[in-house]
Amino acid sequence: MGEQVKINKVSTIDHASPLPYYFQLKELLIEEIKKGRLKPGQQIPSEFKLCEQFKVSRTVVRQAISSLVQNGYLSRAKGRGTFVTKPKITENLFQNLSGSYEDMLSRGIKLVTRVLEQTKWDADGEILEWLKLEQGEPVIKIKRLRFISSEPIALVTTYIPYKLCAPLLEENLTNQSLYNVLEEKYALRIAHGRRSLEAVSADKKTSALLGVKKGAPLMRLNSISYLEDGRPIEYFSALHRGDRSKFVVSLIRVRDHSTAQVDKKFISDLWDTGMVSP
Repeated sequence: MGEQVKINKVSTIDHASPLPYYFQLKELLIEEIKKGRLKPGQQIPSEFKLCEQFKVSRTVVRQAISSLVQNGYLSRAKGRGTFVTKPKITENLFQNLSGSYEDMLSRGIKLVTRVLEQTKWDADGEILEWLKLEQGEPVIKIKRLRFISSEPIALVTTYIPYKLCAPLLEENLTNQSLYNVLEEKYALRIAHGRRSLEAVSADKKTSALLGVKKGAPLMRLNSISYLEDGRPIEYFSALHRGDRSKFVVSLIRVRDHSTAQVDKKFISDLWDTGMVSP
């Protein structure tokens, strides 16, 4: 059981404020979490103690806690209490075409990679279709397990046409960006791509690698990337832990007819490639 902690005595609810009490309590608890006074794994005070400290009803406390559970700040353990959760790792889904290593590094997060497989592989089925290869053409298959603070976060399997960069088989990809290697060493500049996201459950092998129970929720990110001349250069499928990851999508508002036509064509292309369903 996690250690139950006390809420900062300086934190108070303004009973004269027009803001609802539950909202004020929720914001106070979020502040405690963000400032590190409530740490992941710690048990928050009981409903009774929160009622007593902040001079509010149990209904107010329950509403605040329910909101925090829904937003991922807290989690309930039946018969044990309510605990602070680990913050989810945020990744950008569509706004920037970057690899996980680059994305995390830009935000000061240390991402550690363990390369599980880096081999020449005879592609088949959908891999041939995604990369527009003929039957029998080989690819470089790279399987990597990603860690943050010694905790496994994602399992990524990448496929790259062998004919475009055969020496990649010998590269050490433990602590460097694959995209940087492709661009700087092999002059393969990625120009654009498409990504899709779907919910799946962990099978026995994946659950063991990611440290979750079999059947646990995962988010699968599929991606196809293209060179400036339109040739496919990379297809990957990444399985992210559902309890430790969230994705941010940037949206744009279509304001004119020409942009709308481009947008419709983009969606149509996604349907044609199977990246999304109509």
